Amino acid sequence: MTEPTHFEDGDGSPLYGLRVLDLSRLAAGNMLTHMMADFGADVIKIERPGVGDDLRRFGKHESWWKEYSRSKRSLSMNPRSKEGQEVLLKLVETADVFIESFIPGTLEKWGIGPDVLMAKNGGLVIVRVSGWGQTGPYAHKPGFGSLIEGMSGFAAMTGFADREPLLPPLALADMIAGLAGYGAVLAALRARDQGFGRGQVVDLSLFEPLFSILGPMATAHAIDGSVPKRRGNWGDVAAPRNVYECSDGGYVAMSATMQSMWEKLAVAIERPELVEDPRFLTNPDRVQNRSELEAIVSEFFAKRTVQENLNYFEERGITVGPICNIADLIKHPFILGRQVVKTYADPDHGALPMHAPFPKLSGTPGTVRTPAPMQGENTDEVLAEIGLTADQIAILRDKGIV
Repeated sequence: MTEPTHFEDGDGSPLYGLRVLDLSRLAAGNMLTHMMADFGADVIKIERPGVGDDLRRFGKHESWWKEYSRSKRSLSMNPRSKEGQEVLLKLVETADVFIESFIPGTLEKWGIGPDVLMAKNGGLVIVRVSGWGQTGPYAHKPGFGSLIEGMSGFAAMTGFADREPLLPPLALADMIAGLAGYGAVLAALRARDQGFGRGQVVDLSLFEPLFSILGPMATAHAIDGSVPKRRGNWGDVAAPRNVYECSDGGYVAMSATMQSMWEKLAVAIERPELVEDPRFLTNPDRVQNRSELEAIVSEFFAKRTVQENLNYFEERGITVGPICNIADLIKHPFILGRQVVKTYADPDHGALPMHAPFPKLSGTPGTVRTPAPMQGENTDEVLAEIGLTADQIAILRDKGIV
């Protein structure tokens, strides 16, 4: 393992000085605040005493927590109790962003809805993460990522025609929502600071971000009644586009969407006459006749190993890449050369590799300042920052509030 990267000071980071209170659980809210923390915000995870954020138990070895809660602080507190809410409202007075992922209406039931929070801090940006949104006929329903991936159309178009629809092997809806929410928070903060003059509520469902990236399904359906079908690695927009098995049992991916790329590919696979073949003249023609085309292309790839194919097609300016897993990637020259992964000190394992902050800003890049906190690690220091004495904190702890 490489020498751990030293943790960095975030004073020059673009979000330095912003305070974020994160009451969310699991992936979407944590992805949002992960991005904010990487770019300098003071993210305070408010976790249930004795239980903590469910992300701590997501996957093996607390790996999700370690990666997506780095550079955050942890405050153990029960926001359902009267004393806990009093502390929470003191924190709200110091915050820029407040994030929660309860079933819609929960904050109102507790008596700390957005009107109460914004009465304490008119500049507060409140992010409400839920499966289906704060409005509409599903607002009252719990909504987990798997349900959204199923209902959004993603699963219906993923997999092979003769098999069941497929869910993704990761928290896809949550992570996309987290990235979308990050952009929404920055937009709301910009509005607050550039004339709007106050905070606002961000209604962030898991459904809409995922639905929005699946392509123009509604538009296409309105025009011709089409419904995306499961086609494995094939698609309705380009051909040839596939994963191709090589002679050593490995795989490469290739897409020749542009006409110029297709013409170069035809020459490279020693079939230049295909360029003038009526079946393959244009991209729509190639999509229409992709079964015949993919058989021709697959046969050529199958004669060479992965590396031989990569070398051969790169020399001819054709976009081909390997299918990699994490064991391949961790030592891949691209990952190493671009520093996609860095190794940071870890209290449990000595050091751990994880993705570096992204995107790469030239003047104010993201930083990793601390490892993910232990549950409640920063409770005393955070409460002291809002004026609570050691005796007051001890009383709250005795009552199980913190």
